[in-house]
Amino acid sequence: MHLGVEQFQRRLSRSERGEARPTMSTATYEQAQADSLQELEHRPWPLSRAPWVMGQTWERLLFAHWRVSAEALRPHVPSRLEIEEFDGSAWIAATPFRIEGLRVRGIPAFPRVSRLCELNCRTYVRRGDRPGIWFFSLDASNLLAVQAARLTYGLPYRYASITFDDETFSAEREGGDMRFTATYHAAGDAFTAEPGTLEHFLVERYCLYGGGGRLRSDIHHRPWSIRPAEATIDEAGLFPGEVEGEPLLHLAERQDVVIWPPAPVR
Repeated sequence: MHLGVEQFQRRLSRSERGEARPTMSTATYEQAQADSLQELEHRPWPLSRAPWVMGQTWERLLFAHWRVSAEALRPHVPSRLEIEEFDGSAWIAATPFRIEGLRVRGIPAFPRVSRLCELNCRTYVRRGDRPGIWFFSLDASNLLAVQAARLTYGLPYRYASITFDDETFSAEREGGDMRFTATYHAAGDAFTAEPGTLEHFLVERYCLYGGGGRLRSDIHHRPWSIRPAEATIDEAGLFPGEVEGEPLLHLAERQDVVIWPPAPVR
């Protein structure tokens, strides 16, 4: 299947596209992740009293969203979770990105294991008063990280061979049942989504659900700074069903994140 907004005639350099490197690039990943906790006013609920346990920095993250009916997603989402809708439809997303500074709290990020690429397929759900994310799949290029996340967070991680040069992201799952390629760049000015908008609904999520909907893990980061984007996307086997139409595209250059351990959902 081929999906996209614009066919690229040539690759553009960062200077030609008017893109800048992330403004926080001089900070260490560890410090930047911890510093994200200095900004809390935007959170939909207070921070967990438990200590966070993991830090990550996400770079060059593409949000590619499609409208989809909640009925089409219902067989693939645990019944205990409500599928959230905006403007009369549910939404499904592909999010390719690079992870830097992956670490356990209190331990420095080791270069050989702290850098990987990841591709997520997700939708938006709620349990009680906590809107969050449900992942249909998470494909990552680090086998150790895949095994640890499956065991600890109850998430459907798979190992995939992934290449990413900041413009073209290509992934093929072990076993060959999924392939994905996206070439993307920013196409507008950065902004922070206002509450009540579609963009806010899609990106400002502060927990994820796993373990069949019986586990929830809080996350924290600053409000997303996103830009309109253009992309060409080819995929097979990523989504739980067919997606149609042109995707809504946004690009985030960087997000520093801290993550809490999973806890049972009441």
